[in-house]
Amino acid sequence: MDLYTPEQVATIKDQKFAFLQVAETDHVLTLTLDRAHKKNALHPQMINEIAYALHYAHFEKSVWVIVLKAKGNIFCAGADLKAMMGMIEENDSTIPEPANAVLVGELFNSVHKPTIAQVTGDVYAGGFFFLAGCHIVVAQDTVKFGLPEVKRGLFPFQVMASLLRVMPARKVVDWCIRGYNLPVAEAAQYGLVTQVATAATIEQEVQRIVEELKGNSPSAIRRGLAAYAHIQPAAAEHEYLMGMLLETIGTRDGQEGLKAFKEKRPAEWSGE
Repeated sequence: MDLYTPEQVATIKDQKFAFLQVAETDHVLTLTLDRAHKKNALHPQMINEIAYALHYAHFEKSVWVIVLKAKGNIFCAGADLKAMMGMIEENDSTIPEPANAVLVGELFNSVHKPTIAQVTGDVYAGGFFFLAGCHIVVAQDTVKFGLPEVKRGLFPFQVMASLLRVMPARKVVDWCIRGYNLPVAEAAQYGLVTQVATAATIEQEVQRIVEELKGNSPSAIRRGLAAYAHIQPAAAEHEYLMGMLLETIGTRDGQEGLKAFKEKRPAEWSGE
């Protein structure tokens, strides 16, 4: 973890988060995506806030478990396309700039604490960084999972790399190139979801897992997850994949896809 220092994250309680709610109780750090009015799309400063909070969890020994939630009926719609086009929403966040560019697909790999995603809303595109990065995913049985990038002239390069760590390659490629919605039951079958729950039981199920984890040795788990991260084969280099995404955005089809999405009309592809 080299984006923030232990000294920087030690002041977390004095910081102002604009897009993330942070709560710490009884060894559990709960992070709640708080941009429901924008479908929790990944704003650049929102990504910095998540990186900052995860660095705090990594360095702070009193944090044993991390739970990730989201407000609204969309858990995360992926990258903020308007921000990608240069339209950055103003905010009052006090979280400092990281030392290097944040690669969301790599964030969870070096926290070395058990992370649980409590998914009560639909997930699209870059939102799968969270599901692929967390160790345990409990999803509500009514949510939808989609990878629509190819329908917008783009491709989920980094998401594909993250998904390849938890799902069979053929299914990942099929999903990426066809861009359909994946039912929750099928996501569980292919390893993306650990457990399916109802709206009435999901909170209880997550808490049951949290209590089970807290009953185990936090130091043993920390070292075990560090070893797991070390032996995991790199699915891809995220810096390279980010470059491929930027290259794709710059193509004629990439620009047409973004424009068509903004104008809510079918795209007219040129193949260039």
